[in-house]
Amino acid sequence: MRTFDITIPVTEVSFDELSPEKQALVTAARKATYRSYAPYSKFNVGAAIELSNGEVVTGSNQENAAYPSGICAERTAAYYAHATYPDAKFKTIAIAARGTDGNEIGNPISPCGACRQALLEYEKLAEENVEVILAGKDRIFIFPSVNSTLPYCFAEF
Repeated sequence: MRTFDITIPVTEVSFDELSPEKQALVTAARKATYRSYAPYSKFNVGAAIELSNGEVVTGSNQENAAYPSGICAERTAAYYAHATYPDAKFKTIAIAARGTDGNEIGNPISPCGACRQALLEYEKLAEENVEVILAGKDRIFIFPSVNSTLPYCFAEF
């Protein structure tokens, strides 16, 4: 038997340390939280995806009383982005959230497993890493790729 560790590179930055383009992407994700439909969880999530054609596509979580018919912000943005711009590659995704009190949460949240797997599909289509920015009010984490957020993913399509 052999035991080993899996390490994941993560960079923590402040909003001011982001480039103006990354600040705009995080701001778009934060604004998208106000377009979520979350009457059950009261947890509003927004995502913004920068595409290779320069477009930024946003999405927000959309809940439904017939759970699990709702959809997360990350997949809302990803599916809309690919349906609208099928030839554009995903470059970066930013994700932000507001808690049940309506305020932006202090620490970043990460995508659920289903969203990570769905985003990985678009990373594979892009044939290059898609940067992941998880934005909280107090902390921002940057992952170099979707794959880095999902060790041992389903990668053979």
